[in-house]
Amino acid sequence: MSSASPRVRSGVDFSRSAIARYIQLASLFRRRIQSGQWNVGQQIPTVEELADECGVARATIRQALDLLEGEGLIQRFRAKGTFVQPQTREQIWCEVATDWSGLLMSRDGAVIELLADEHGTQPPHIPHPIGELAPSYRRLRRRHSRHGTPFLLAELYVDERLSRGIPKKALTTKTALRLIADISGLKIKDARQTLTIGAADVETAERLNIPLNAPIACVYRSVVDRAGRLVFVGEGIYRGDQVRIDMKLK
Repeated sequence: MSSASPRVRSGVDFSRSAIARYIQLASLFRRRIQSGQWNVGQQIPTVEELADECGVARATIRQALDLLEGEGLIQRFRAKGTFVQPQTREQIWCEVATDWSGLLMSRDGAVIELLADEHGTQPPHIPHPIGELAPSYRRLRRRHSRHGTPFLLAELYVDERLSRGIPKKALTTKTALRLIADISGLKIKDARQTLTIGAADVETAERLNIPLNAPIACVYRSVVDRAGRLVFVGEGIYRGDQVRIDMKLK
């Protein structure tokens, strides 16, 4: 018999979304683990119990659990049941800094891959109305990985006139804001950062090697120089299972 809490029907209508039911269920079960509703070492409800609770077929539950097992969140034992696996600190290691000096620091063991480098572009979205647009921007698309596991997909727009001052090697070795801060003669007047929580779309899921609809953190950054020109616009998409954000509250 399962040692989990008494079963309660979820009350969720999984047919209302176009997303496959097993993916919706994987997100639901993943959240139960992350919130502590299903504790480390605890045996979760059986396939039959979950199917009854969620009102879906057993095969759908098994598909959802396959995703969680692939992520290392659970482990199945024949004739014993399914248990929540401990998550090591190594799995949640990428901290999104909330101060300027922290944003300039590189992460130990991170490898940056340049996916695209285009000239003469404009950012499709301006997250912070704090400066005037430059005539054109250089678009850099990069993927950050550690030990072969991608954790960040970044889209950067740098003022075309300033981008000439960025060494080629820096494109795969420096953080986004370090690229800007190290440009000779550039004086920064203002910088903003906004974070939102979302779910991975098809492209993001493929690029970061995560399930469709998995949690992600989207970080938008803007930098303005002393002349009031928007010299940098960036968007970073982080895997939700490998990132943390700490903020000091007064």
